[in-house]
Amino acid sequence: MSKVFLITGAGRGLGADIARQALAAGHRVVATGRHPESVLDALGGEQDNLLATALDITDPTAAQSAVQAAVDRFGRIDVLLNNAANFHAGYFEEVSEAQMRAQIETNLFGPMNVTRAVLPVMRAQRDGHVITISSLAGAVGLEFCVAYAAAKFGVEGFMESLRYDVEPFGIRTTIVEPGFFRTELLVDSSTTWAELSLDDYAERTAATKKVWESMNGQQAGDPAKLAAALLTLSVQEQPPARFVAGADAIEAVGAKAKDLHAQAEASRELGTDLAHDDAA
Repeated sequence: MSKVFLITGAGRGLGADIARQALAAGHRVVATGRHPESVLDALGGEQDNLLATALDITDPTAAQSAVQAAVDRFGRIDVLLNNAANFHAGYFEEVSEAQMRAQIETNLFGPMNVTRAVLPVMRAQRDGHVITISSLAGAVGLEFCVAYAAAKFGVEGFMESLRYDVEPFGIRTTIVEPGFFRTELLVDSSTTWAELSLDDYAERTAATKKVWESMNGQQAGDPAKLAAALLTLSVQEQPPARFVAGADAIEAVGAKAKDLHAQAEASRELGTDLAHDDAA
């Protein structure tokens, strides 16, 4: 069955892969990006089933306009795929307050802005699927990723709780936790390095930055295969609440789950009997 997809960050990387595959499968696609002409170039130009429209996800008004354009063109929105994101890398004390706020503005409030604009359409339909790309760094803290992880951990809490808000309206939610895929997240236009510099971190910062730079284009994951997996999820009647993508992520998230269980058990003796006496 043909669905209407609204995909953010569809001008390159994973978003473009998803849009291309959705179109090839016969779906209708609203592909968004800051520059619609670049989106069209990435997807092969004008097509009957394609609407390329401008969207800065940090602008709630722009999100409302993109949703209205989608409904005007195709009449509905079946799948929202929150994909657009960027990466602020660095140690916490070297990431400026402005950079931290910018990271959370894009990677957390951005998906919230678009989701808030789409949900009234899905509620009216009593049907829909919100898929939001989180990250391995949304489940497991990683060195040099404090800003990115803060935003992505926020995405996890947002989406995990949103599920209970919207389930009564027939709206499904899926959190996607990819590991390291060969997307364009690490290209210069998507990565911002910490703008502060402290002597105590200088040696580690220089070495770690080189490691991250060397990873660009060398990641094991194939974004085209991830796009295909997400299309499979998008047509399932009961999609998973969480999809861990990539062997590296599956191993790391599994280990984190074991760690959390162990930490909960280790807290049992000291942490159990903390209720008021009259609550027993």
